[in-house]
Amino acid sequence: MTEPHHWVWSAMSPPERRSRLRELRRWVEWLRYTAELHNEIPPCWYRHRWVQEILTALYVGWVRAYEGGEVPGREFSEAEWISTVHALRPYLKLPACVSGHQELPPPPPPPPAPGAEDDFEMYLATSVDTTAPARHPAEAEVRRMATEVAPP
Repeated sequence: MTEPHHWVWSAMSPPERRSRLRELRRWVEWLRYTAELHNEIPPCWYRHRWVQEILTALYVGWVRAYEGGEVPGREFSEAEWISTVHALRPYLKLPACVSGHQELPPPPPPPPAPGAEDDFEMYLATSVDTTAPARHPAEAEVRRMATEVAPP
Protein backbone atom coordinates (compact mmCIF):
# COMPACT_ATOMS: atom_id res chain seq x y z
CA MET A 1 0.00 0.00 0.00
CA THR A 2 1.25 3.50 -0.77
CA GLU A 3 1.90 6.26 1.75
CA PRO A 4 -1.44 7.34 3.27
CA HIS A 5 -2.82 10.66 2.12
CA HIS A 6 -3.26 13.34 4.71
CA TRP A 7 -6.49 15.29 4.44
CA VAL A 8 -5.81 18.61 6.11
CA TRP A 9 -7.53 20.96 3.68
CA SER A 10 -5.73 24.15 4.66
CA ALA A 11 -2.33 22.43 4.46
CA MET A 12 -2.86 21.36 0.84
CA SER A 13 -1.67 23.42 -2.08
CA PRO A 14 -4.56 24.94 -4.05
CA PRO A 15 -4.19 22.47 -6.98
CA GLU A 16 -4.11 19.51 -4.59
CA ARG A 17 -7.09 20.92 -2.67
CA ARG A 18 -9.12 21.15 -5.89
CA SER A 19 -8.11 17.64 -6.95
CA ARG A 20 -8.96 16.16 -3.56
CA LEU A 21 -12.29 18.00 -3.46
CA ARG A 22 -13.17 16.43 -6.83
CA GLU A 23 -12.23 13.03 -5.39
CA LEU A 24 -14.31 13.63 -2.27
CA ARG A 25 -17.25 14.84 -4.36
CA ARG A 26 -17.38 11.58 -6.35
CA TRP A 27 -17.42 9.60 -3.11
CA VAL A 28 -20.03 11.85 -1.44
CA GLU A 29 -22.36 11.38 -4.42
CA TRP A 30 -21.92 7.61 -4.03
CA LEU A 31 -22.58 7.90 -0.26
CA ARG A 32 -25.69 10.05 -0.70
CA TYR A 33 -27.22 7.40 -2.94
CA THR A 34 -25.89 4.19 -1.38
CA ALA A 35 -26.57 5.11 2.25
CA GLU A 36 -29.82 6.91 1.34
CA LEU A 37 -28.47 10.18 2.73
CA HIS A 38 -29.87 12.33 -0.08
CA ASN A 39 -32.15 14.08 2.44
CA GLU A 40 -29.35 14.63 4.98
CA ILE A 41 -26.49 15.76 2.74
CA PRO A 42 -27.52 18.68 0.56
CA PRO A 43 -26.00 19.04 -2.91
CA CYS A 44 -24.13 22.17 -1.76
CA TRP A 45 -22.25 20.32 1.02
CA TYR A 46 -18.87 21.43 -0.34
CA ARG A 47 -19.74 25.07 0.42
CA HIS A 48 -20.01 24.31 4.15
CA ARG A 49 -16.59 23.80 5.75
CA TRP A 50 -17.72 21.80 8.77
CA VAL A 51 -19.85 19.43 6.69
CA GLN A 52 -16.89 19.10 4.34
CA GLU A 53 -14.69 18.16 7.33
CA ILE A 54 -17.21 15.57 8.54
CA LEU A 55 -17.49 14.05 5.07
CA THR A 56 -13.70 14.04 4.75
CA ALA A 57 -13.42 12.13 8.03
CA LEU A 58 -16.08 9.67 6.85
CA TYR A 59 -14.26 9.21 3.54
CA VAL A 60 -10.88 8.60 5.16
CA GLY A 61 -12.51 6.21 7.64
CA TRP A 62 -14.29 4.40 4.79
CA VAL A 63 -11.03 3.98 2.88
CA ARG A 64 -9.32 2.73 6.03
CA ALA A 65 -12.15 0.30 6.82
CA TYR A 66 -12.71 -1.09 3.33
CA GLU A 67 -9.44 -0.58 1.49
CA GLY A 68 -6.75 0.20 4.05
CA GLY A 69 -3.93 -1.93 5.25
CA GLU A 70 -3.42 -2.69 8.87
CA VAL A 71 -1.86 0.31 10.56
CA PRO A 72 -1.38 -0.36 14.29
CA GLY A 73 -3.67 1.83 16.34
CA ARG A 74 -5.60 2.94 13.25
CA GLU A 75 -7.84 -0.09 12.69
CA PHE A 76 -11.40 0.78 11.79
CA SER A 77 -13.92 -1.96 11.10
CA GLU A 78 -16.73 -1.72 8.60
CA ALA A 79 -19.30 -1.89 11.39
CA GLU A 80 -17.58 0.92 13.28
CA TRP A 81 -17.64 3.02 10.11
CA ILE A 82 -21.36 2.42 9.62
CA SER A 83 -22.03 3.32 13.28
CA THR A 84 -20.02 6.50 12.80
CA VAL A 85 -22.09 7.47 9.75
CA HIS A 86 -25.29 7.06 11.76
CA ALA A 87 -23.86 9.04 14.68
CA LEU A 88 -22.88 11.93 12.40
CA ARG A 89 -26.09 12.07 10.35
CA PRO A 90 -27.63 14.93 12.36
CA TYR A 91 -24.56 17.09 11.68
CA LEU A 92 -24.78 16.63 7.93
CA LYS A 93 -28.23 18.14 7.53
CA LEU A 94 -28.21 21.85 6.89
CA PRO A 95 -31.62 23.38 7.60
CA ALA A 96 -30.85 26.41 5.48
CA CYS A 97 -30.15 24.17 2.48
CA VAL A 98 -32.69 21.39 2.90
CA SER A 99 -36.33 21.90 2.00
CA GLY A 100 -37.49 19.12 4.27
CA HIS A 101 -38.78 17.13 1.29
CA GLN A 102 -38.45 13.40 1.94
CA GLU A 103 -38.35 10.75 -0.74
CA LEU A 104 -38.68 7.03 -0.06
CA PRO A 105 -36.99 5.10 -1.52
CA PRO A 106 -34.21 7.35 -2.72
CA PRO A 107 -34.33 8.22 -6.37
CA PRO A 108 -31.55 7.02 -8.63
CA PRO A 109 -28.77 9.55 -8.98
CA PRO A 110 -30.12 12.30 -11.20
CA PRO A 111 -28.23 13.56 -14.19
CA PRO A 112 -26.28 16.67 -13.27
CA ALA A 113 -28.45 19.77 -13.27
CA PRO A 114 -27.71 22.09 -16.14
CA GLY A 115 -24.83 24.26 -15.05
CA ALA A 116 -24.08 22.23 -11.90
CA GLU A 117 -20.69 21.11 -13.19
CA ASP A 118 -19.87 24.67 -14.26
CA ASP A 119 -20.95 25.97 -10.83
CA PHE A 120 -18.74 23.40 -9.09
CA GLU A 121 -15.75 24.20 -11.32
CA MET A 122 -16.31 27.95 -10.79
CA TYR A 123 -16.33 27.32 -7.04
CA LEU A 124 -13.05 25.37 -7.35
CA ALA A 125 -11.45 28.13 -9.41
CA THR A 126 -12.55 31.11 -7.30
CA SER A 127 -13.28 30.08 -3.72
CA VAL A 128 -10.80 31.00 -1.01
CA ASP A 129 -11.36 27.42 0.24
CA THR A 130 -9.65 26.04 -2.87
CA THR A 131 -7.22 28.83 -3.79
CA ALA A 132 -5.72 30.05 -0.49
CA PRO A 133 -2.06 29.17 0.07
CA ALA A 134 -1.37 25.99 2.05
CA ARG A 135 -1.16 26.46 5.82
CA HIS A 136 -1.45 23.58 8.26
CA PRO A 137 -3.47 24.58 11.36
CA ALA A 138 -1.23 22.46 13.63
CA GLU A 139 2.09 22.89 11.86
CA ALA A 140 4.23 23.06 15.00
CA GLU A 141 2.71 19.85 16.39
CA VAL A 142 3.21 18.02 13.09
CA ARG A 143 6.89 19.05 13.10
CA ARG A 144 7.25 17.84 16.71
CA MET A 145 5.62 14.51 15.84
CA ALA A 146 7.90 14.05 12.83
CA THR A 147 10.94 14.75 15.02
CA GLU A 148 9.80 12.23 17.64
CA VAL A 149 9.18 9.51 15.02
CA ALA A 150 12.43 10.03 13.14
CA PRO A 151 15.06 11.52 15.44
CA PRO A 152 17.99 13.22 13.66
